[in-house]
Amino acid sequence: MSSPDPNREMVDVFDTQQESEALVVKGLLESAGINAIEVSLDAQQDVLPGVGGVVIRVPPQQAADARAIIAASQKPAASSTPVAIRPDPAV
Repeated sequence: MSSPDPNREMVDVFDTQQESEALVVKGLLESAGINAIEVSLDAQQDVLPGVGGVVIRVPPQQAADARAIIAASQKPAASSTPVAIRPDPAV
């Protein structure tokens, strides 16, 4: 009798061609308390970069939260209000 594959229960929430990007997303999710794993597709990126890709998987019950965290992290930062610079009257 074989043991169940733990990856089978996981769902894909993010995919990329860049392993470094996948590692950042995985760390972001883990820092939020989400159990995330990185799965290389077809070929390991450090051996054959650009071939295949990398997928981040999470448990199904955490998928919605994971997708929300990923989406929030990809929004551009709010621009700050411009500050008027006044010339120094002493100059």
